[in-house]
Amino acid sequence: MRDTGAVRRRPLAGIAAAATVAAVLVAGCGSGGGAASSGTAGAGAADGAARSKGREMVTLSVPSSLSGGELSSPHQLEVPRGWTASAWARPPGARMLAVTPEGDLLVSEPSNGVVLELGGGKVAETERVILGGLESPQGLAFARRPGGWLLYVGESDQIDAYRWSDGRPVGPQQVIAPDLPDEQPAGDDIHRQKDVVVAPNGDVYFDVGSSSNASPADRGYDPPRGVIDKVEPEGGKVTVVMQGVRNGEGLALAPDGTVWTAVNNRDEIAYPFHGEAEGQGEAFGQVIRSYVDNHPPDEVVPVSQGRDLGWPYCNPEQGKSNPPGSLADVPLIPDAENNPSGAELDCAKLEPIEVGLPAHTAPLGMSFLERTKVPAPWSGGAVVAAHGSWDRQEPRPPAVLWMRWDAGRGTLLPATTLVSGFQEADGERWGRPVDVVPGPEGSLFVSDDAAGAIYKLTPPRSP
Repeated sequence: MRDTGAVRRRPLAGIAAAATVAAVLVAGCGSGGGAASSGTAGAGAADGAARSKGREMVTLSVPSSLSGGELSSPHQLEVPRGWTASAWARPPGARMLAVTPEGDLLVSEPSNGVVLELGGGKVAETERVILGGLESPQGLAFARRPGGWLLYVGESDQIDAYRWSDGRPVGPQQVIAPDLPDEQPAGDDIHRQKDVVVAPNGDVYFDVGSSSNASPADRGYDPPRGVIDKVEPEGGKVTVVMQGVRNGEGLALAPDGTVWTAVNNRDEIAYPFHGEAEGQGEAFGQVIRSYVDNHPPDEVVPVSQGRDLGWPYCNPEQGKSNPPGSLADVPLIPDAENNPSGAELDCAKLEPIEVGLPAHTAPLGMSFLERTKVPAPWSGGAVVAAHGSWDRQEPRPPAVLWMRWDAGRGTLLPATTLVSGFQEADGERWGRPVDVVPGPEGSLFVSDDAAGAIYKLTPPRSP
C-alpha cells in the first residue's frame, strides 16, 4: 500500500548525519559536461583564470547545521562573476525537484521511496514527508487543471496524479499510467526511473529508459523501452511519442510550448569507420578507448511525434558535423555493432541531433528559465544538471550547464558551463548534480545525490 498524503515528519536535526550515508547513484551512461575546477588545490591560479573569462571561484557556504559527510571540508565552485553558492538542505539521495504553487520545494528520494517538501529562506527550515511508500519515485511536475492543481509523480512502475491543496497532496492517489517497464524485461543496464513533464494541452510526458547499454531487443518489447511516452491528464491509453531514446530523463517545457529531453547515450561504442586507428590495423567494429572516451555525444532534442533518435542502430557523430566537431545539428551514422551495413535503419534519413553534449556528460534534470526571476542573460536559456561520467578514463566532471534559447529558430544552442568544481584535480568527486530548477526568488536550486544536498545558487541583483 502506498502512503499518500503522508504526514510522517523527519526532524531537521540529524539531516547532516543522514547525508553521510552513501546515496544510491543511478548510473547515467556518460559523464558530466563542462570544464571542472580543481577544488581548493591551486585555488589562486584557478580564480585568476576564472576571472579572466567573467567567472570566479567562490567557496560553497555550508551552515554548521548542514555540515558533515561530503560537506565536512570546504569546497570551491566556479560560477559566473557575482554569483554565490550555499548548501540549503541535506536530504540523502536527493534527485528531482519541483517548486510547489506555494513556493516551497519538493525533492524525490528514489532510494527511500519518498517525496519531501522543504521550506525556508537561507536554509531549509522545515521538512516533511508528503508521500511515502512509493516505488523508486523520481519525476515531479505540477499542472493547473480546472479543479485546481495536480501533482504528477513518476514512480518506476507507474505515473501517479494527486490533487494538491493547501501545500499538500489530498485525496486518493490516481494512477494515470500503470504497469510500466521497470526491472523487467531485464538487461545489462536497466534504467528504472521515470521523469515527467506536462505539456500546455495537459498531456503528461514521461520517459521509459532502456534495459541495456545498446541492445536492439529493447525496441521490440511490449510495452517498448527506450522511448518517450505520453498519457492524457486523467489517464488513458499510453502513446509512444518518440523512440530510439536510450535514457531521456531530462524532460522540460520550452518557451514555445514544446517538450525537450536530455538523453544519456550509450557506452563502449565500437569504432564506426574503416581504416586504421591507434595503429591497430583495420579498426572497424573494435572498441578503442580514445574513441569511446569522446563518442557518442549525449543529446538534447525536442520531443516530436514519430521521431526516432536511432538508438541502438544509429549514433550521433560530431566528426561528421559541418564544421567537424560541432555539437549543433549533429548527424547520425550507423552503429558498427548493431547496424554495420546500415540495413537495420537508414541513419541518414533521421533528423540530426539539435544539441550534442560532450560524450559521457550524463545529463539528467533540465529546466527552461524564461518567465522566471532568474536575471538575463541566464533567463534566455535552459539549465541542465550534468551527473558526470562513470567509466571514462579521464572522468568527465559533473557540472551545471547552460544553453541559450534561440527563439527565432525555436531551438537550443550548444552548452556552456554555468557551475563547475564538483570534481577535484585527481578525478575524485564530492558532488554530482541531478536536477536544477529556478526558485521563486530568482535563485537556482541544485540537487546532489552524491553529497546528499540541495544547493542554492544566487545571481547578483540589479541595483
